[in-house]
Amino acid sequence: MDELVDVTISAESADWLASFTRELVSDRLAACGNVIPAIRSIYRWQGDISDDAEALVVLHTRKSLVPKIIERANQKHPYDTPQVIAVPVVDVHPGYRTWVLDSTDDQ
Repeated sequence: MDELVDVTISAESADWLASFTRELVSDRLAACGNVIPAIRSIYRWQGDISDDAEALVVLHTRKSLVPKIIERANQKHPYDTPQVIAVPVVDVHPGYRTWVLDSTDDQ
């Protein structure tokens, strides 16, 4: 049985994330993506502390598809080092689990 994960990806633009998410859903790499248009990211980058406005998407998908999502992010994301983090889904409504599995590629 394939495990479910939530994958978070941040970017400067909510519109870019929405377009990227549509592509992933269309290609069955994710069942759904929840775009959060405004987050504030504080992080260390190249020796400096940055404080930037960003957007975030939470993708619902299969663990087995994460490498393809990372590959796609490497190809298309505007950042040199995009945040792509997969976390396991510990428990899920059975109907939602079925929907995620039915909506994604079972490669």
